[in-house]
Amino acid sequence: MPDKKMAVPAIRPALQRPPTAEERRRAQRVLLRMPVILHVDGKPSMNGFTHTVSQNGAMVIVPEPLAENAKISLENPKTHNTVDARVVRPPQITSDGCLIPVEFLSPSPQFWNVFFPPSIN
Repeated sequence: MPDKKMAVPAIRPALQRPPTAEERRRAQRVLLRMPVILHVDGKPSMNGFTHTVSQNGAMVIVPEPLAENAKISLENPKTHNTVDARVVRPPQITSDGCLIPVEFLSPSPQFWNVFFPPSIN
């Protein structure tokens, strides 16, 4: 019986799978723990800190939860700069506090005063 070679199709997994969350991101995230102050209309200011930051916003940890779509002003106490933002998803409760994702209402790439790596997309 003649030796038959089987044709093996080329596998291109990167084109056959859905993109990962990291690949879908609009901007790179940077792990950065720094103090922040959240100003919410009708409530006292809340001190918190960042978990991760990006050119479009941050994941912040504060003592109490904020509702999804809540409008806030985020203050960087080191520079005294503020930026308007909104809560984009419901908070996650952790042992450190409430983990809240916020997105800037307008582009503010210099707000964190850090260098962001170029996007890999």
